[in-house]
Amino acid sequence: MATQYDVVLTGVHKTYPGGAQAVIDFNAEIEHGEFVAMLGPSGCGKTTTLRMIGGLEEVTQGTIEIAGQDVTDLPPSHRDTSMMFQSFALFPHRTVFENVEFSLKMQGRSKAQRAPPVWQMLELVGLAEFAERRPAALSGGQQQRVALARALISRPTVLLLDEPLGALDYNLRQTMMVELKKIQRELGITFIMVTHSQQEALSMADKVIVMSDAIIQQTGTSREIYERPRTKFVAQFIGKNNLFHGVIRSLSGSMVFVESIGKVFFVKVPDELEYDVTQGAEVWFSVRADRMHTGEGTAGMSNQLTGKYITTEFLGSLETDVFEVAPGHFVYLERHRSQPRGFSAGDEVMLAWPSGDGVLLHR
Repeated sequence: MATQYDVVLTGVHKTYPGGAQAVIDFNAEIEHGEFVAMLGPSGCGKTTTLRMIGGLEEVTQGTIEIAGQDVTDLPPSHRDTSMMFQSFALFPHRTVFENVEFSLKMQGRSKAQRAPPVWQMLELVGLAEFAERRPAALSGGQQQRVALARALISRPTVLLLDEPLGALDYNLRQTMMVELKKIQRELGITFIMVTHSQQEALSMADKVIVMSDAIIQQTGTSREIYERPRTKFVAQFIGKNNLFHGVIRSLSGSMVFVESIGKVFFVKVPDELEYDVTQGAEVWFSVRADRMHTGEGTAGMSNQLTGKYITTEFLGSLETDVFEVAPGHFVYLERHRSQPRGFSAGDEVMLAWPSGDGVLLHR
C-alpha cells in the first residue's frame, strides 16, 4: 500500500526583501496521522515554515502540497489546515461553546448541525461542563483546550501548532503534553508543531525536524535524533553530548582513529555520512553523557582518558558529573543518582566509553 502524505514540501525557500534568508531548501514528507515537531532555537526558520504551510507567509521558491494538492499559491481559506497559536486568541465575549463552534458557523452550518460536533469536541477535551463560561473564567490550561477544540472542530487535514505549550507553567505543560498526544492519536489528524523545547519535541513527536540557521540539520525519530546526532549543532542542542575536535590519523572499516586532546580515540563512522572520510581531515565527534563510564566500568573499553572532577549537577533522578579533561574542555557523565561516586573536587578520574559509542559528525 502506497504511503499517504498529508504534507509535502519540496525545495521551499523564504527570502525577505533585502535578501535575508529565513528558510533555505526545506524538504519534508509528512505522513497521514504523524505528529511532527519542528525544533530549533529562535530565528532558525521553523515558525516561518509553519506559516508558509498555513498560507500566512508567501513561498519565495519551491512547492507545498497538502493532501496531494499543490497549495503553494493558495490563501489560508483554501487550504485544509487549522492553526493553534501560543496566545490561544480566543474571543473574550463568546462562551466556550461559541468559541468552538465559530468556524462551523462561518461555514454556514445551522445551529442544529453545529451542536453535535461541538459537544463531541468539548467532551474530547474535557470541557463540556464549562460550555457556557467565557475565557476569562477559565484557567490557562482550560483556555488552551478551548483553543485546541476550536482548531480541530472542522477536522482539518493538518493542525499547525505554534509553540502551543509556551504560555503554560511547568506542571500544566507536562499534563498537556500527554493530552495533546492522546487527542492526536484518537483523531488521527496530522499535527505539525513548532517548539524550542527538546523535551516537548522528543516526548510527543513521531518525527522531529531539527533546524538551525534557516536549514534542516536532521530529520528522524526522537530516538534517532537523540542517540545518533548527525551534525555538531544537533549534538550540542539535543540531550547532553560530549564534543571532541580532532584529526583523523587512520581508518579501519567503519571506524576511524581520531587524535584529540593528545590521545587517539576509536570513532564510528555513520552509514549515512555525506562526506569523504580521509586521513588528515579535521573532524568533530560526540559521545553521549550517559555512555561515559568511570571506575570498574572502564575496564576493557577502547577509549580512555583522565579527567579532573569538578562538580555534580543534580537533575532529579539523574545526576551529571563534570570533569575537566583539558584546559577549558569539560566532559559530562550522566547516571542515576543512586549509583555510588565518592569523588572529591580535584580528583583525577579515569573516564571511558566503548568504541561504538563515539559518533563522527557531519561538517
